[in-house]
Amino acid sequence: MSSFATVLLYVAVAGLVLYPVVYKQLRGTLLDRKSLVTLPLVLVAVGGYLTIGALPGSSAAELAFLGVDLVVLAGLGVLRSTTTTLTARGGTTFQKGSAVTLGLWVLTIAVRIGLVTLATALGVAGPLTSASIALTLGVSIAVQNATTYRRVRLAGLPLAERSPAALSR
Repeated sequence: MSSFATVLLYVAVAGLVLYPVVYKQLRGTLLDRKSLVTLPLVLVAVGGYLTIGALPGSSAAELAFLGVDLVVLAGLGVLRSTTTTLTARGGTTFQKGSAVTLGLWVLTIAVRIGLVTLATALGVAGPLTSASIALTLGVSIAVQNATTYRRVRLAGLPLAERSPAALSR
């Protein structure tokens, strides 16, 4: 994939996935089990499918970069979770991000682009690098949400099965 196409792919992912996720976290949102699981599950499933399709012909170096990408972005997911405030509200937990949360999202995107740039500069970026964007993003969000779920449980906060808005209908 050309570098222009890669940039377009990143912009599309940012617009369709990151903007709503980051926006909700910064303005605050009521959490429920479904919202913590659905988006990361879809991203990991789609990203896993695309990644598996790009595996044939991938070099060991590409696989190593994918591994580093997954570990680093998962770590950033843990950090992003710890920067949100959790409080009980409306029969569930309300999560609100901070300026640090926004900064960590920017860092997450910068790290992903930086790793792709480094891989390209070293001559090891191939189809796997672009195909794995949904997977790496999905894993990062899944780890963030799993960490948030653990924090909710440890704090003894409520967590609705479904969105409180859906329950009131």
